[in-house]
Amino acid sequence: MSCDYLSRANKGISKLQPYQAGKPIEELERELGIKDIIKLASNENPLGFPASAKQAITKHLDELTFYPDANGFSLKKAISEKFKVKQEQITLGNGSNDLIELIARTFVHDEDEVIFAQYAFIVYPLVTQALNAKAVVVPAKNWGHDLPAMLAAITDKTKLVVVANPNNPTGTFLESAELEQFIKQVPENVLVVLDEAYTEFTPVSRRAPSLQWVDKYPNLIVCRTFSKAYGLAGLRIGYAVSSPEIMGILNRVRQPFNCNSLALVAAEAVLADDAYLAKAYENNLAGLKLITEFCEQEKLPYIPSMGNFITIDFGKPAQPIYQQLLQKGVIVRPIAGYGMPNHLRISIGLPEQNQRLINGLKEILN
Repeated sequence: MSCDYLSRANKGISKLQPYQAGKPIEELERELGIKDIIKLASNENPLGFPASAKQAITKHLDELTFYPDANGFSLKKAISEKFKVKQEQITLGNGSNDLIELIARTFVHDEDEVIFAQYAFIVYPLVTQALNAKAVVVPAKNWGHDLPAMLAAITDKTKLVVVANPNNPTGTFLESAELEQFIKQVPENVLVVLDEAYTEFTPVSRRAPSLQWVDKYPNLIVCRTFSKAYGLAGLRIGYAVSSPEIMGILNRVRQPFNCNSLALVAAEAVLADDAYLAKAYENNLAGLKLITEFCEQEKLPYIPSMGNFITIDFGKPAQPIYQQLLQKGVIVRPIAGYGMPNHLRISIGLPEQNQRLINGLKEILN
């Protein structure tokens, strides 16, 4: 090949590496020739696809010859009514990842600054680098966000500050008062992106009223997803809530039909399925308790989590433990790419899956 096409790409992309997703079950089956594999790697909902979403999809299958509603009117209406926000504040996306990328692509220019925390979701630096912007990584405090340090890092070049609450991959959580105090102090010309992909796993009494904050703080954008607690990861659907002005700007850049028809109707159905959401919350709470008790018994340090996963410190390179778990048919997530080579992030599964993980770890460690 005579042409160096990488040199023709946008400048920031030349230093990027592709995002590494969790290992699929089918891939492990091919590699090791084993069956009965469980995947506790990608923070998916272990309860399975919601029956309410399946019914909605079945009802609309014959409509797939038509383009989806480009504006997602019906889903926006459901989100508006459930969370008491205006429809003109809502932007729909192909998962919350798509929305974060859309926000950055809309507002961040070459050599602008984007602030996020050390150990934050790896998509933030990927998007920043792709735009050839400057990533300002603020050292973590107790594995989570150091909000005063993030505030101090803001300069006249800062366009975005991204905060994940709870944070992935560490599971750390910011209390409502602390978070609002931070947002209040961010200059109005700097956008604050609050990534709440895991908010449904937090206790309602401690959950920030972030969607209502949008009216008070016009530079705030809240992103949420249907991939985690709502069980629709394979359909890729999420939403952002912002001021109508920001929503209007995002809509200038958003791809037409960026959410498919089945995702739209499934999300609307599961949004009303309170029983499914409650069951997901309770299963997660019980699973976290079981695994944290195991860690305490084994004297394994772990990061207390408010997500649907837990990150464990094995005190030595965790890759060999990850590989041994694969041999037992248990897929978890190594996170050396986050600068945490001694840790594994483990998604909460069904009770029998959590116990199988614990049994496997006991055999490996003892």
